Amino acid sequence: MSHKRRAYPKTGYDYQQQAPAFQPQYGAAGVPPAASGVGYSGQPTNPAYGGAPAGPSVITPAGTPGYPGAAAGTPNAPGGVSYFQPAGGVQQPAYGANVDQATQAFQQMNIGGAAGSPYGGIPPAAGAPAQQQYSDNQPQPIGGFGFQGAPVGVGSNNQLYPTDLLRELPPPISDLSLPPPPIVLPQNASVTQNPESNASYEYFRSTMNSIPTTNSLLKKTKLPLAVVVRPYISLHDSEKPIPVVSDTLISRCRRCRSYINPFISFVESGRRWRCNFCNLLNDTPTGFDYNGATGQQLNRFERSELNYGVVDFVAPSEYMVRPPQPLVYVFVLEVTKQAVASGLLATAARTILESLDRIPNKDGRTRIAIMAVDSSLHFFNIPNSKEKTDTEGGEKEGEDEEEEEESEPEMLVVSDLEEPFLPIPEGLLVNLSQARSNVEKLLNNMNNMFIQNNEIKFALGPALKSAHKLVQSLGGKIVVVSSTLPNVGLGQLKVRDEESVTGKPKEASALLTSANAFYKSFAVECNKSQVTVDMFLASSSYQDVASLSNLPRYTAGQTHFYPAWSAAKEEDVTKFSKELSAHLSMDISLEAVLRVRGSNGLRMSAFYGNFFNRSSDLCSFPTFPRDQSYVIEMSIEEHITKPTVALQAAVLHTTSFGERRIRVLTLTIPTTVNINEVYASADQLAIASYYTHKAVEKVLSSSLQDARDLLNKYLLDILTVYKKELVSGNYGTASPLQLSTNLKMLPLLLHSLQKHIGLRTGRVPSDHRSAGLNLLSSAPIPKLIKSIYPTIYSLHDMPDEAGLPAVVEDGETATSGEIVMPAGINDTASSLQSYGLYLIDNSSELFLWVGGDAVPQLTEDVFGIPDIYQIAIGKTELPVVEGSEFNERIRNIIGKIREDFSSITWQNLYVVRGGSASEPVNQANARELVALRMWALSELVEDRSNNTASYREFLGSMREKIAN
Repeated sequence: MSHKRRAYPKTGYDYQQQAPAFQPQYGAAGVPPAASGVGYSGQPTNPAYGGAPAGPSVITPAGTPGYPGAAAGTPNAPGGVSYFQPAGGVQQPAYGANVDQATQAFQQMNIGGAAGSPYGGIPPAAGAPAQQQYSDNQPQPIGGFGFQGAPVGVGSNNQLYPTDLLRELPPPISDLSLPPPPIVLPQNASVTQNPESNASYEYFRSTMNSIPTTNSLLKKTKLPLAVVVRPYISLHDSEKPIPVVSDTLISRCRRCRSYINPFISFVESGRRWRCNFCNLLNDTPTGFDYNGATGQQLNRFERSELNYGVVDFVAPSEYMVRPPQPLVYVFVLEVTKQAVASGLLATAARTILESLDRIPNKDGRTRIAIMAVDSSLHFFNIPNSKEKTDTEGGEKEGEDEEEEEESEPEMLVVSDLEEPFLPIPEGLLVNLSQARSNVEKLLNNMNNMFIQNNEIKFALGPALKSAHKLVQSLGGKIVVVSSTLPNVGLGQLKVRDEESVTGKPKEASALLTSANAFYKSFAVECNKSQVTVDMFLASSSYQDVASLSNLPRYTAGQTHFYPAWSAAKEEDVTKFSKELSAHLSMDISLEAVLRVRGSNGLRMSAFYGNFFNRSSDLCSFPTFPRDQSYVIEMSIEEHITKPTVALQAAVLHTTSFGERRIRVLTLTIPTTVNINEVYASADQLAIASYYTHKAVEKVLSSSLQDARDLLNKYLLDILTVYKKELVSGNYGTASPLQLSTNLKMLPLLLHSLQKHIGLRTGRVPSDHRSAGLNLLSSAPIPKLIKSIYPTIYSLHDMPDEAGLPAVVEDGETATSGEIVMPAGINDTASSLQSYGLYLIDNSSELFLWVGGDAVPQLTEDVFGIPDIYQIAIGKTELPVVEGSEFNERIRNIIGKIREDFSSITWQNLYVVRGGSASEPVNQANARELVALRMWALSELVEDRSNNTASYREFLGSMREKIAN
């Protein structure tokens, strides 16, 4: 499949100081551009795991396609700018790629093991299940930077391969998209040998894929022992369906109450099964082998719970405390002068109206209530919609009018904020299906009702109390949309003095903790009543996110923050509307509890995430969200004697259509007595997630500096243990800074985390910092890693297939239509060329960085404007340029990033123009441009910023501390 590309004409632009006068065209035979092979201090960039270095000696094959595509071997004319592709490296699979893709990537990177064996090891046996493909009973040579010889540790689990962190600069960021080290289990570990017997790491992953047998060994490693649980990986079940056991036959251990799973063993001719958690023998249900209703024999080994690590059970009546309740939404809408003037009320009402069909209502029982709040509480009596049918004799016109008048919604105002009450017992919470037309009338008229409102006071606390009274018998969701600081009644807040404490040790305690105890106590009360509170905060002024975020934190909700929001900006309206609509449409689970169990010797010791701990090991979720994950810390309380340990997370919940279910995730992990195997099997992304939660906890209990120091201490302890216990030989003061290959991105992540808006030094508005901390404490690992270490795509030199639908080998377009994404580059200014085009993705925003020396042909193809200074900067959308394939490809890439079915986030696009020596001195939007540049450049976390070290300097300081 070929694509017609434009060959750019010569240009008279001279950027002699910015770029070489001559750049070979991508696809030409010759030396690739320096930018693609030069990293720190001008040294050639080497691919990970000791592959061949990419540098001037690498010749780009003639005829390789590229943008804009001159003939093979034909360079650009001097002074022209080409769009070339980096010569070195290999495109890595996206996050969540399967094991086969990861295996291929590791084979290409050549870590020294046998081909096709990630992290070292021997080739898998043909046809072996995925989790059994990795066996390293035979030592393999190391192919790394400066280290040759046998692996440090050889055992039944993953082998240990060292990496010199200072010699692998810039760091190979493609490793961030790789799956964790494989879980190597004994043969016949599961009863069915299904490769999906263990839960996928997308759902359930441990910080260690080889667990120490003793607590002393665990302490010796200085690595954390925790699991990251994400029971749902998409907003809708239909996008990621899992097996469902629908016969309500649930077999559980009589002692530890774990659920039957693929790793139990059958004994006594299958009449009993041995629990893999506590070893107790349990009776096998007869329904596993015989269907009493039909009289048919069954094959127990076809049951989903014996084949899959992730499964849903339809629960019988004994799992219900009460009959399944309907799904309930109470919308608390601010109607103050500020909310009306900014357009927030009109936008929210219209979005809810347009989302009524998307709200889960499969069983027709969903209920809805709407409250308008300023200094008073405005309730709405919404009668059921009356169907008009023609009788044989007809109906009188007057009777029709009377019937229509009777169906109009009625507003009831309560001004008592001290003891708020419900004005009428019924009619405030209505069935959405039965009152649909009147709900639509109310939402259509909502903004007009308050268009002349001059009230500036906002009584959020009394409104929340009243909304709770309305739904406390049923449970459900309270969705708050506000733009004003609560300033009257219960829970009122005041603007805090940020000037006096910013940058000081007491900044966190003064600005980032709740200023009113009402919000946490009320949240706990809501949790007991099965009520979740979600906050949508959109304002151009201070809102005290630190206080208000306590409501979602303890009720399993989320705080959505929209700073400087205004309906006058189309992009602001788009983001708010799409996120609110996606939030209302996602499948949710009601009255849920989560419990994580471990086999003998393990105990769950700490829990992190948005929920409330009802007991020592039971996490309560009034509604279970689809776009969050949770971290549970574990401890080893007694010696583990078995070759494997079992972990199981169970979520008991009611679906939005009224069915009681249990989602069970099962994970079996090998044990070890060897510290080498512990390090070789550690999951760097799961560890980073755990340390992120610990850092947020430290901020809220101590200070920002203490949190940053804690992260440095964690990393220093790990590097010290590695050098002391795992590095052979005495290198003296010149010893390399070594860490196992599978952990080599952990220092980068912990360094970058300290530059996140939630933790960085310098002056950050407290609302922005609090919103950043909320993201860090609830985001699933893919979103978390991208927010810590943003992804940068180089667009001007991306491969020909990038931005277009994937093609299969026979040349036909793939039916899936998946857009091919370019490979990411390092987050450092040395990766950016002054004439380049780059897309920066930090999971919350997108920045399209246009180099200040970009040639007119590039800007015309992307924006339809040849003059770079005429391009609209700031929050905008990329225009459609007719006839420009390059513009289409970039829009496809942006669209692909926004197509995240696991999150409601809609990422706004900011166009930023880079600096240039020829830039006009007095620009009309100079101040805005400088702010945009500073914001975008803050995402370059490998560089020095705000008096914080660059990544190279950070590693150097770590080596000095270890040496001393």
